[in-house]
Amino acid sequence: MEISWLGHSCFVIKGKEMTIITDPCPPDAGCLSNEVKADIVTISHFHTGHSYIEGIAGNPKQIKGPGEYEVGGVFITGVATFHDAEKGKIRGENTIYTIEMDDITLCHLGDLGHPLTPALVEQIGVIDVLFLPVGGVSTIDVASAVEILRQLNPKVVVPMHYKTPRLEKNLEPVDKFLKEMAIQDFTPKPKLSLSQSSMPSGTQIVILDYPHS
Repeated sequence: MEISWLGHSCFVIKGKEMTIITDPCPPDAGCLSNEVKADIVTISHFHTGHSYIEGIAGNPKQIKGPGEYEVGGVFITGVATFHDAEKGKIRGENTIYTIEMDDITLCHLGDLGHPLTPALVEQIGVIDVLFLPVGGVSTIDVASAVEILRQLNPKVVVPMHYKTPRLEKNLEPVDKFLKEMAIQDFTPKPKLSLSQSSMPSGTQIVILDYPHS
């Protein structure tokens, strides 16, 4: 499996047979200046920075909310949550997705806006890779992000939804989260290659670089 970041909360996950894109975002949110082909696209909520379906080529299967889905041997579960701590009164609903593909289980939190309850942790289950929003402001803050990391205990954590040079939105940079995790030196990777046999024994935080073109 190969994972690359297009910016914001948008990732391309390439498996052996299928390609998934999460939360596609438009150029003004920092990504998808050109069409990207995919078999499946997941949308955590319908704010413009997370639902730019027009930027996806290949007529993908669209997963748009809670439920259980199976597409070409990929199993996806959408778990209902909220975009804020007021049960959606401020920013609406959000869907967390777990994705089972190529013997790896991934979890994309979308724009989660509140801590995880024990019931939600149980629904999410055991995961290998966690896509974790760390930029605060319109999602969970850094303290909540760290707590969720500890609750879910993934093998790999990929921070997302934070301030970058290409993103005009007012978010915190990733540095605050890394400082909380006592990480001082890091080198962003252009891509992340994973297999079940290559998973780290403990939790590893991976910073992905985004395309500069």
